[in-house]
Amino acid sequence: MTEPQRSDVLIIGGGIMGASAAFFLRQRGKSVTLIERGLIGQQASGTNFGNVRRQGRYLPQLPLANRSRAIWGRLNEMLGEDAEFLPSGHLRLAYSEEMAGRIEQYGRDARPYGLELQMLSGNVLRDRFPFLGPEIRAGSYSPLDGHANPRLAAPAFGRAAKRAGAVIVERTEVLSVEQEGGSFRALTADGRVFRAEQMLITAGAWGSRLSQQFGEPAPLVVHGPQMAVTEPVPYALEPVLGIATTIPEEIIYLRQVKRGNIVFGGGIRGPASAETLRAYVKPENTLGQLAQITRIVPALRRLNVIRVWSGIESYLPDDIPIMGPSARVSGLHYAFGFCGHGFQLGPGVGDVMAELIATGQTSTPIEPFTIARFASKATNQTGGHE
Repeated sequence: MTEPQRSDVLIIGGGIMGASAAFFLRQRGKSVTLIERGLIGQQASGTNFGNVRRQGRYLPQLPLANRSRAIWGRLNEMLGEDAEFLPSGHLRLAYSEEMAGRIEQYGRDARPYGLELQMLSGNVLRDRFPFLGPEIRAGSYSPLDGHANPRLAAPAFGRAAKRAGAVIVERTEVLSVEQEGGSFRALTADGRVFRAEQMLITAGAWGSRLSQQFGEPAPLVVHGPQMAVTEPVPYALEPVLGIATTIPEEIIYLRQVKRGNIVFGGGIRGPASAETLRAYVKPENTLGQLAQITRIVPALRRLNVIRVWSGIESYLPDDIPIMGPSARVSGLHYAFGFCGHGFQLGPGVGDVMAELIATGQTSTPIEPFTIARFASKATNQTGGHE
């Protein structure tokens, strides 16, 4: 048998969380091996909408989102690559007076966390964003947020981590993980063994399959985002647009890239399977989305859709992620289950987890995200889809 490959930290899962953690751990002088079943950024990190937004988040998540936004702002310099981050602004819109009141209250509540939002309504909103449809009552504008290209971000972190000395192992499935003799051991499908002093599981929809091997299952379910892109038209929509609503069919978001295409998603989620590695776009969902985006921007009514896609996203019952140290095993850490809103957080998650692994603590609070909150509910809920 070949000698096990050893490192200070073993990361399982090569999405934006794992790839950025590998990069930041190398900045802290830790030797790192990252194992990814497919390619870096191939799963949810590469198939999402690309929103780099802070507003609308669970308030205790804002310190992490702020830390991540600061990294997005210097990503090109840090990685030496362009992930097409555009601080275009983010506009969260409301159709009803009730939702307008909710986003106004959110703006007040977010201010102590360092997020300053501009509340707009009436003629001020229409004068500033004349393309909006007549049903829009109000909006909150976050000028420093924006969007990036999800197909570029995680691979850029992976390449930067590799240049910094991390070992990146792609197309390799991890079959089992355990703690053995004071260190962690991972066995892969091709028979290789990897060992490390510490382990970080960033395996997205497959995270619970690994965490349950340490006695910490998580009640993950998976869904497929319904994404689409239109033909290019002249660039006119600078901010990312999203609707604040409690009606699932009305949940829609869209952005225009500088090349002119309109990317949009939201609405009813589609089916996905972590077992078969497949997710699907339902045509009726895309048609519903088209009706919704024209409510926001009527001028989009005649555009042609040129591509649709989906991915495998993991969700938890409370709609917040698992992130932080294991509640049972020293040296084991988790960052998965980001419930469809992890892309913006990705670089910050990697930075925080690297800090936690290297120093034993973090300057950004992450206590609400502990896996321990599911300990009393740990039954046989290990994944699947509705």
